[in-house]
Amino acid sequence: MIERTATVATRVGLHARPAAIFSEAAADFDLDITIARQGEPAEDAMDAASMLGLMSLGIEFGEVVVLRTEGDGAEEALERLVKILETDHDA
Repeated sequence: MIERTATVATRVGLHARPAAIFSEAAADFDLDITIARQGEPAEDAMDAASMLGLMSLGIEFGEVVVLRTEGDGAEEALERLVKILETDHDA
């Protein structure tokens, strides 16, 4: 299992547009990728490719999240997704 943390840079957090951008990118990979707030149990993580799941987490600006996955291309996937989360999509 590979794990990466990211700090959410979009001022509105992971709501509507930023959640759509992130979930579409996560769906591009043939991997099971999860996301959760840092410090929460891995069992409470949501499917990163689910826009509704992301929005249900209520992740706000500045919060740290944990992304987890495994398999071929996992490093590349998490690097790309961390960059998306650490970009302000409302700027």
